[in-house]
Amino acid sequence: MSYNRPTTVGALRESGYRSRSVRDEMRENLVRKVRSGEELFPGVLGYEDTVVPQIINAVLARHDFILLGLRGQAKSRILRALVTLLDDQIPILYGSEVNDDPLHPISKYGKELVREHGDETPVEWVDRDHRYVEKLATPDVTIADMIGDVDPIKAARGGHILADELTIHFGLLPRANRGIFAINELPDLSGKIQVGLFNVLQEGDVQIKGYPIRLPLDVFMVFTANPEDYTARGKIITPLKDRIGAEIRTHYPREIETGVSVTLQEAWAERGTLEVIVPDIVSEVIERIAFLAREDKRIDQRSGVSQRMPITVTESVVSNAERRALLLGEDRVVPRITDVYSALPAITGKMELEYEGELQGPERIANELIARACQATFHDRAGGADVEEIVEYFEEGGALQVGEEASANACLLGFETVPGLLGLVVGVGLAPSAAPDGVKVAASELVLEALVAEKRVSRASGGGYARARHEGPKGHGGLAGFDPFGDKEF
Repeated sequence: MSYNRPTTVGALRESGYRSRSVRDEMRENLVRKVRSGEELFPGVLGYEDTVVPQIINAVLARHDFILLGLRGQAKSRILRALVTLLDDQIPILYGSEVNDDPLHPISKYGKELVREHGDETPVEWVDRDHRYVEKLATPDVTIADMIGDVDPIKAARGGHILADELTIHFGLLPRANRGIFAINELPDLSGKIQVGLFNVLQEGDVQIKGYPIRLPLDVFMVFTANPEDYTARGKIITPLKDRIGAEIRTHYPREIETGVSVTLQEAWAERGTLEVIVPDIVSEVIERIAFLAREDKRIDQRSGVSQRMPITVTESVVSNAERRALLLGEDRVVPRITDVYSALPAITGKMELEYEGELQGPERIANELIARACQATFHDRAGGADVEEIVEYFEEGGALQVGEEASANACLLGFETVPGLLGLVVGVGLAPSAAPDGVKVAASELVLEALVAEKRVSRASGGGYARARHEGPKGHGGLAGFDPFGDKEF
């Protein structure tokens, strides 16, 4: 904090300080940032042409707004980043619970302080981080939490009657005065709390314990909600919905590349003990699992498939590869496709299933998603590649048993027995010839897993491949030759 800041109301006035509403403050700072090309929401990817322009429009128009989106769409991160649109510091009356503007106090405490001390009234400065207040809406939130309540202890200590405003313990909303107040999951607030919010924002007054108080608050309000809850009848009172200036829809990444970038940005992959190399094809497979899950009718799309799924899957995949490297005494961690199958708990825990999905089971669905993700990644990277030599090897009775805990070198020795496999991997660019052994192993597994998904090769739980079983398990969902429960050996 600068020590040259005015410390009294008189000095503040003489300094030429200009009071601004929080909306004007945010607008002016936003204009400056846009003109300079400064990044508004660092770490938020994929919204440059959709969500961000709409937020800019809302702030320029000085509108409150709500972010409507499913879980894991960076809504809370966006709201918290709005703090950067506030000034570094602003002056308030010393001791004010509602951030009273020294030149225009709104509370009885502030007005009496100025009346008593005049230009010598002490002023303090608050950082912008203290001007952001966030509340998760739950059904048990009360008016006292949001607005305030009478504090008998204050009354007793100050010798005030209970009807005196000085006896009030202010809630979160008044304490956010001259700042940003964010409410997550707005529809979960009870109707009477929503009425209280609307009354304060629209009329500037509220009744606490039966007596009215004028609180002309200066607050920028932002909210988040699930679209289904927000539009459901009875979840949002009409006056409050009408008061919100803009409804902005968030979304999951629309391109695989964007999703991969988000996942790698957020996932904890660098462990610090061993070198970690995550092959790009493994990252793509993990991301495609989420993309496919968001289209699967067996999964409840009203709940969504959070971006946290590929993030936690990536962390689990790296952990499994790290465990293998530690057991084998290797100095490099390189995840493979088999490591993705070890991350089933991170996948099943992020899916809400419909009735059909419940019948099939989350493990079966997760295994199918992994197989389809491998198939899509292979065709995207090497569509049209000649795999007939590889398939013919298995159709003629050839088999490949590669343990999940085997070293990269041992796996490569096994893959060399399959004609054309390593040549294909290098030839189509899935793994450059100079790539580490672990990357070549991951690429080879991708090819074989794609053939499994196409029912041309069968996979066993122990890490082996053999001739396709053309009559898959009953109720398998179309991926014959692939055993989702991993309970069949060759």
